[in-house]
Amino acid sequence: MEKRKLSFWEIWNMSFGFLGIQMGFALQNANASRILQIFGADVHELSWFWIIAPLMGLIVQPVIGHYSDKTWGRFGRRKPFFLVGAILASVGLILMPQANIFISVLPALWVGAGMLMIMDASFNIAMEPFRALVGDSLRTDQRTAGFSIQTSLIGFGAVIGSALPYVLTKWFDISNNAVPGSIPLNLKLSFIIGAAVLIGSILVTLFTTKEYTPEELANFVDPQSEIDIPSEEKSKLTDIFSDFAKMPTTMRQLSWVQFFSWFGLFGMWVFTTPAIAHHIYGLPLDDTSSQQYQDAGDWVGILFGVYNLVSAIIALFFLPYIAKKIGRKSTHAVSLIIGGIGLISIYFMPNEDWVVLPMILIGVAWASILAMPYAILAGSIAPKKMGVYMGIFNFFVVIPQIVNALIGGPIVKYLYNGDAIYALITSGVSFLIAALLVYKVKDVDDTVQKS
Repeated sequence: MEKRKLSFWEIWNMSFGFLGIQMGFALQNANASRILQIFGADVHELSWFWIIAPLMGLIVQPVIGHYSDKTWGRFGRRKPFFLVGAILASVGLILMPQANIFISVLPALWVGAGMLMIMDASFNIAMEPFRALVGDSLRTDQRTAGFSIQTSLIGFGAVIGSALPYVLTKWFDISNNAVPGSIPLNLKLSFIIGAAVLIGSILVTLFTTKEYTPEELANFVDPQSEIDIPSEEKSKLTDIFSDFAKMPTTMRQLSWVQFFSWFGLFGMWVFTTPAIAHHIYGLPLDDTSSQQYQDAGDWVGILFGVYNLVSAIIALFFLPYIAKKIGRKSTHAVSLIIGGIGLISIYFMPNEDWVVLPMILIGVAWASILAMPYAILAGSIAPKKMGVYMGIFNFFVVIPQIVNALIGGPIVKYLYNGDAIYALITSGVSFLIAALLVYKVKDVDDTVQKS
């Protein structure tokens, strides 16, 4: 029995919830450091607050993947997790920039960090079941296209989320100014809009996508899989550890590529705002409240929107074609090299407008990071283990972020003398190392297609 070939719009609707997830995620990525600095965090402390994000991924995604593999109810297998995650993430989005309303209970900085934790846990509840759904539903010959469409929606959502504060100020004249210690109105409204879009996009996927039943999945044969499916259906949460020990060879090889890719991404997300404010705008390192700092923060949102827009276009129109011509491994390696050059080149940009160019290059890498590793991995995983292995694979996304969170701040403080631009250069070098490691990966699907 073979899976049905899905149309473009069926794949599009299946992944549409990622538009909202990534819009919320982009609002967080572009503005969390800014919000935490406004609430009183020093630049070298930012990575320690950001450690919340990968810790939530490390804990939540494998557990959710395990239970989504084993859960089937009236609402489906993966879909209940989307909805619960979206609701919780929306609460965090609404409350994080308004953390100062809780100052009678706790300092605003700690409330903001707590809302960051809620958002990250919730994004993780929703995110990995989405990737597993693509693996569940698509045939081998559609997986690259499926993850590419998913990446394009991630990109479009991130563009909207990243640019929203800037757009509200420049197009709708909503103030981006605030007294020290308070969050500007444009930022608060952006997070509320992001929460609404998140819920709406998840509902589109819920109402338009039909999941295969466990019985149907059991009849699908996936000859590329390296994992045997046990006939015993009963399982326990601790099976995650045995599944980890039995992970496919392809996953082990991809783990190193993922480590250096996500180490670099985390450094970019955490330190771009202080780097641009100091190195490009020429502001003092301790300036976190001036109008110029707010302008720099809004511009970082535009820059993040640029790399996400580029990633959406690349993923939708170019990645599947290029991967078909030169292979997924070469596509990913070249993309990482382009992104690494982009990160390093930020140091040499003469003003904020020129930083758009490096962001275009970073967008090429981001498109590939979100699509190629998962497309390569899916071919080596058995259908009944898709959720748990997509969750376990997230270890290699979050562990490098945890490492960077622990050492990134001290490195910036003591080695770089507080100048965050050098953290971006470090991220670029990390991308280049990841590119070299891609060539050690065995792509099972590519091997089958060439034989």
